[in-house]
Amino acid sequence: MPVTTTPARRGRILPALLLALLAGILAGIAALTLFLHAARAGLWDHLASLVSDRATRIDTAQPTILTEIRRLARLESVSFSMEKMVSGDREGRILPAFLTGDRVLLDVHGEAVAGVDFNQLAPSGVQLSARTVHVHLPPAQIFTVALDESKTRVYQRRTGLLVPVDPTLESEVRAQAVDNLRQSALDAGILNTAQKNACATVTKLLYGLGFSEVTCDQHTPH
Repeated sequence: MPVTTTPARRGRILPALLLALLAGILAGIAALTLFLHAARAGLWDHLASLVSDRATRIDTAQPTILTEIRRLARLESVSFSMEKMVSGDREGRILPAFLTGDRVLLDVHGEAVAGVDFNQLAPSGVQLSARTVHVHLPPAQIFTVALDESKTRVYQRRTGLLVPVDPTLESEVRAQAVDNLRQSALDAGILNTAQKNACATVTKLLYGLGFSEVTCDQHTPH
């Protein structure tokens, strides 16, 4: 039996359909708005990342690395201090010392400073391979050996009854003290220590420039 739709019923159905259609349109608009917002946000994030993102770059040009290392110049990497008594004397060939002798005893304080002069680093001394660098250090050397004049003093002076004080004797003893200080520093391995410390400094510098592996070899002091 056919269903008959009355005008009153059609009047109730039509608004419902229109309301459902409107709700669908609004839902679609809302979904599209969210999609576009997310797309824009993603686009802005991408653009922002392109602008602010930082890429790691290492300038592996040999002249650049050579320049950075040479800026260390005369690197003083170790010091050696000495405190000791050093004596010198003159003796007569015939008469006893209390008549013609001259003796001075110095209380000596001094310091030897050693390091590596990176101005001597040759271009061939830096070998690069991607993020790896190898440095062949110049030889370590003693830069300065000096007495501390504020602490070094004449501890004792004895001059014979028949001779005047020799003004050059103290200078000769001081010069001998400097030589002793130099030799004592060498015997204590000051050059080996200077090279090890210089190598540590260069290694830290190059790691700071972004290298992943740094090695250095050293001259063997004779």
